[in-house]
Amino acid sequence: MNAQVDSRPYQEATARLPLIRSFLEARYRRTFFAHHALTHHLYRGVYPTFDEAQASIPLANTSGYDNTESADLYRDRTHRVFINDYPMIYWLGRWFAEGARNVFDLGGHIGIAYYAYQKLIVYPQGLRWTVMDVPAVNEAGEQWAKEHDPLRRLHFAEDIGNAAGADVLFAAGSLQYLRYSLAEALTSMEPKPRFLLLNSVPVHMRESYFTVQNIGTACCPYRVTAEREFLSGLSKLGYELQDRWENPQRSCIVPFHPELSLDRYFGFAFRSIQS
Repeated sequence: MNAQVDSRPYQEATARLPLIRSFLEARYRRTFFAHHALTHHLYRGVYPTFDEAQASIPLANTSGYDNTESADLYRDRTHRVFINDYPMIYWLGRWFAEGARNVFDLGGHIGIAYYAYQKLIVYPQGLRWTVMDVPAVNEAGEQWAKEHDPLRRLHFAEDIGNAAGADVLFAAGSLQYLRYSLAEALTSMEPKPRFLLLNSVPVHMRESYFTVQNIGTACCPYRVTAEREFLSGLSKLGYELQDRWENPQRSCIVPFHPELSLDRYFGFAFRSIQS
C-alpha cells in the first residue's frame, strides 16, 4: 500500500498569518509534486477551468491516466466489491430486468465493474458492456480481457459519442476527470442513454471548481460540481432522479480551502422521462 502524506496541517493553515501560509503552501506544493509513491490521492489548488488546473502541473510530472503506470492500477478491484458498489448493483440488476442489455462504462478502466459485479448479478443474454477510457488503459483492458472475459462481452471505445443509444451510461468515479461535464456530453447525443448510473461523484453544495489530484502515478485535473448545477443540467436534458446515496468513505480535502473540501461523495440513478 502506498504511504500517505498527512495533509491536515496544511488544511488547518489560515490567512491570519499570510507569511506562514505562503510558506506552508510552497512546502505543500513541493511535497505534492515530488515522489509520487508518497503522495497518493492528495489534492492541491482551486481553479476555474480544466485548462488552468492542467497548466498548474509541472511539465516534469506525468499528467493523466494515459500511461503504462496508470493503466496497471486497480487489478485487485476486478474481483472486489465495496460497500458503495451495492446501490450500483441494485439499479443495474433492476434495469437488466427491464430489458437493458447495452452498458456504456465511462472511464471504467480495464472493466473493473464488469468483472467485479458478475459474481453478484446474473448478466443477461446478449449483454454488451463497452468501456471508454484513454488509449493506454484501453490497450491494457483489451489484453486483460483476452484471458479474463471468455464470453467476449467486454468492448472498448475512445469516444463518448459511442454512448449514443446505450441502455445504461455507467460512470463510477470517473466524471471528475473529464474535460467536459456529463450534461455537456449528453446535450448533442442522440439517442440519449435511457438510464444514468453514477457513483463516487464529487459534488459541492454551492460551488463548482477544479483542483489537481495526485493519484500516485500521475497528476490529474479534477472536477468538483455544484449540486444545483449538476442536478439541473441533467434535469434539463429530460432525466428524472430515481435514487441518490452518499459515500462517506470518500473525501476531497483541498488544503488551504476548507470551505471547498468534501467529506463525502455521492451516487445517483437517473431515468430518461422518454424511456
